[in-house]
Amino acid sequence: MSDFDGAAKNLRSFRALWHYAMRRLPSRRGGYSLDLDSTSLLHEDGKQEGVKVGYTRKGLKPCLKPLLAVLEEAKLVAQFWLRSGNAPCASNVVGFTLELLSNLPRHLRLRLVRADAGFCEERWLALLEARRLPYIVVAVLHHKIASLLRKETIWVPSAVPGTDVAEVIYRGARWSRERRLILIRHRMAEKKRTGGKMLLDCPGYAYQALVTSLPPSVAPIEVWRDYNGRAGVENVIKELVHGFGLPKLCCQSFWATEAALSLAVLTYNLSVLFARHLGWLEKVTIGTLRFRLFSTAGILSHAQGGTHIKLGIPLQNRPWWRAIWEKLLCEFPNCNAVAQTP
Repeated sequence: MSDFDGAAKNLRSFRALWHYAMRRLPSRRGGYSLDLDSTSLLHEDGKQEGVKVGYTRKGLKPCLKPLLAVLEEAKLVAQFWLRSGNAPCASNVVGFTLELLSNLPRHLRLRLVRADAGFCEERWLALLEARRLPYIVVAVLHHKIASLLRKETIWVPSAVPGTDVAEVIYRGARWSRERRLILIRHRMAEKKRTGGKMLLDCPGYAYQALVTSLPPSVAPIEVWRDYNGRAGVENVIKELVHGFGLPKLCCQSFWATEAALSLAVLTYNLSVLFARHLGWLEKVTIGTLRFRLFSTAGILSHAQGGTHIKLGIPLQNRPWWRAIWEKLLCEFPNCNAVAQTP
């Protein structure tokens, strides 16, 4: 990892690999949803380069803060950058987005970009608008928006029981223009679980606010439903943390750490592409792949001038394994789907 000593070298090394993974996805008529998120990788010793005290779910802790983008429909990571632990959520997000868009294969179209409140920054929203990329971003419930929630809004019941919606044209304090703001109110008495935050002077309700460039023809409740699809990125992060050990991969050099983490994320992408190639429609974790496939005992032999792999597979599972081999060797990738279990 000592050869990875700067941002330029890391970018040159991994840019083609992100493109390689995305190029193996099929085009979609409706396009893909791109979800951006930032997470915190805790490192309690705090001795490595880039490990700084920053905000985490456990309070102020020494950490690193990766930034990643996920193509939701494929659960594939489109790009991954590392940042120091004291970096704000939206730090370098404009450069990150420009690099991602320039590396996106031509056959892939983005239908929507989604992100949480940490990315609700004027420069980034303006970039998406300039590139004509529709977006839904959570707005921070600061004082001005909270005042709209309290008394100035006409709430309309939605098709979702216990949820009311409203919309206004709103201009933030640092925004260059007015934007569409979707307001959502959930009645807590009718909800077991819901997103949003509660306000002290509005008991009994949880509120959300979404900034979007989607046209008025898209109803507020549909904007909210579409944003909820972003939950998949949280599952991807959990898989990267627990299945691929991201918090454990920390070198003394910051750029070496980014390289190690990027390799782990690319390994995750390969597992996703492998499952897709087998025709598995349901998402499988690396733990499931290890149990079903990778932990199978075998030996490599060289006999009669050829190389052979001998696997210790029970008789009842051998037809399933033969189907997998046929699928892997088939020249026509859309044929011979394999069952997910023997």
